[in-house]
Amino acid sequence: MELPKKKRVLIIMSDTGGGHKASAQAISAALDELYPNRVECNILDIWTDYGVWPFNTAVRSYQYLAKRPLLWKITYEYGRFPITQWLTQRICAIECFGGVKRAFLQHEPDMVISVHPLCQHLPLRVLNYLHGGAEERKAKMPFVTVVTDLGGGHPLWFHRKVDYCFVPSDQVVQLAKRKGMVEDKLRKHGLPIRPGFGKAENAKEELRRQLGLVSGVRTALIVGGGDGVGRLGKITKALANELHEDGGGPAQLAVICGKNAELKQKLEAEDWPASVHVSVQGFVRNMDEWMGAADCIITKAGPGTIAEACATGLPIMLSGYLPGQEAGNVPFVVKGGFGGFSTRPKVIAKTVSGWLKDPQKIAEMSGKSRKAGRPEATTAIAKDIGQLLFPQG
Repeated sequence: MELPKKKRVLIIMSDTGGGHKASAQAISAALDELYPNRVECNILDIWTDYGVWPFNTAVRSYQYLAKRPLLWKITYEYGRFPITQWLTQRICAIECFGGVKRAFLQHEPDMVISVHPLCQHLPLRVLNYLHGGAEERKAKMPFVTVVTDLGGGHPLWFHRKVDYCFVPSDQVVQLAKRKGMVEDKLRKHGLPIRPGFGKAENAKEELRRQLGLVSGVRTALIVGGGDGVGRLGKITKALANELHEDGGGPAQLAVICGKNAELKQKLEAEDWPASVHVSVQGFVRNMDEWMGAADCIITKAGPGTIAEACATGLPIMLSGYLPGQEAGNVPFVVKGGFGGFSTRPKVIAKTVSGWLKDPQKIAEMSGKSRKAGRPEATTAIAKDIGQLLFPQG
């Protein structure tokens, strides 16, 4: 007997930061698990692959601007201001309509999922054109948005003609409503995170042994995102010195440099205090294990990393944020009682040292972090998507 044809799901994004791609991968994995042999997922960086200049330079532009917060803030606000937003959308439609149309004709999706704020307006316009109107498109090809910002969100996330808009928090629910989204299109489950987080099969000490870390000592994880953005070097040095001098006993730091090879090489050559073991890593694909081996994490305020840390139950020390999109993530952590925020390496070091000297404090913050985490969110999102894909069950 011939097997039913698989439903083709196209997840569109721009690879501007690790969070969008990680969310896309998480959704794809959950759909594969829930609907084995029934779904075929493809992840597409639609602007890089099918856009034209300047829209096809989004990834390179992000990598440049993320290291220059003032320029990033100007660019972010440019996209929020109604007149410049309208103008940019019109230019994008004129220049990129044909490319986006070609993307959909080549992939022939049965459903489209957007995990990026720049992937609503023109993609929906093109799909509505291809299918003869919004209602006709809706009947043939569902389109949903999965918001990957945690404590806030850019206005372009919220398009009234999507079928569902998945939001991760109460803050984003309220923002979506202010932007005109109706209640019955909103679904709040949490942020989609990759498999493994919150599901550690091995105990902390066993994970440390597997990762080549020291057992039985205070352990902090320092990360800078996939691109290694942030003050990792200065923070690592300040924290190593503070832990050496704080009287709390031996400690260790696991530093994930991402794709920043220069920083990795520099830290590997550093002469660290004798009582502090420092493990320096580049880009890793087993972040769930590194988080599972740690007592706390120092990171910039990327929503994906925060959600994964919460699912793991880690106290979180935020070391910075991108103005605009990540600003709302800071109060989410600080007011939640499971973390702190400072951009000053010495303040970060003293704060984290204080946590690691107080097991009761760590346990209390860990409980609050785990309570804020929603490790089941990815599966819940995938089930709702499945109801659109398979309305007959």
